Amino acid sequence: MQPVLADSVRLTDDGVLILDRREFPFERNWLLCRTAEDVARAIEDMVTQSSGPYFAVLYGMVLKARTLEGKPFADARAELARTAAELENTRRTNNALRKATEIVLEHVDAAKDITQALKGAEEGDRRYRAKSQALGEHTANLLPQHASVLTHCWADLYLTETVRAAQNQGKQLRFFCTETRPYLQGARLTAETLIEMGVDTTLITDGMGAAVLQSGEVDALVTAADRVTMDGHVVNKVGTLGLAVAAHAFGVPFHALVQAPDRQAPTARDVPIEHRDGSEVLHVRGRPSATPRVKGLYPAFDVTPPRFVTDVVTDKGVYGAGELDKYYEGEQR
Repeated sequence: MQPVLADSVRLTDDGVLILDRREFPFERNWLLCRTAEDVARAIEDMVTQSSGPYFAVLYGMVLKARTLEGKPFADARAELARTAAELENTRRTNNALRKATEIVLEHVDAAKDITQALKGAEEGDRRYRAKSQALGEHTANLLPQHASVLTHCWADLYLTETVRAAQNQGKQLRFFCTETRPYLQGARLTAETLIEMGVDTTLITDGMGAAVLQSGEVDALVTAADRVTMDGHVVNKVGTLGLAVAAHAFGVPFHALVQAPDRQAPTARDVPIEHRDGSEVLHVRGRPSATPRVKGLYPAFDVTPPRFVTDVVTDKGVYGAGELDKYYEGEQR
């Protein structure tokens, strides 16, 4: 069965349909974005998360290109580039959005034809899914036959392809999911997807991770990564760092999943960390969870140093955190 989140962004004649993950799985509502600006707003407002923004940006570029048909190519290309920058800036920590705009622009430039944005988006969609499948197979190979996995804020294709590959290998999986405050992505997205795939799943609060790692019940800590720098720093949903440190302390391997390390981020200093409105941590699903007299702080991502990272799993294979240059061996810049 195809999990719902694996196909949660769809291009239509009317616009881009995006499954509203803020309400999932309790409600399954689709938001219709008629313009690229609507797509950007949906990403900023957390309507879509995990790999959802990547697909939303691909097809947001197509929406913009549709409005530019008939204009002189140079003018249309300049406008599309401005839209690309606006879409990339919606979630600056994750470089997947830049990759989405780049592949669309590459197709447009190669043909000198703005209508080729659609072919670029389709190729970006196909490529991302193929790389996720390869990454999932490499990850499954690292897991023992009866694997007990702790994860944090991990949903979508990296997750589904890893689970699918492990199941095809006859491995029996068990997952512990952190709830992932304040949006509860782990509770609502990751756990629901695992259950849809028939996986034994246990939910824990964010503060329980170290205790579960200490218990000896966990074979591996596995998370996606929003970005991995060339020197092996793993940038992911805030809370990953604490789990990685605890995993290191208790001898549990930490496998971080990313399609490719980012050549444009040699070090962690090259990655902008998104800070969201601190008031978001004072609420859970729209209801206050603290007095409004207290201040909130919400760095949306943290950075795990390479000494706490066992390895980085990519579409090309598994690399130590200190050997990520090998991913690009034989490639020209």
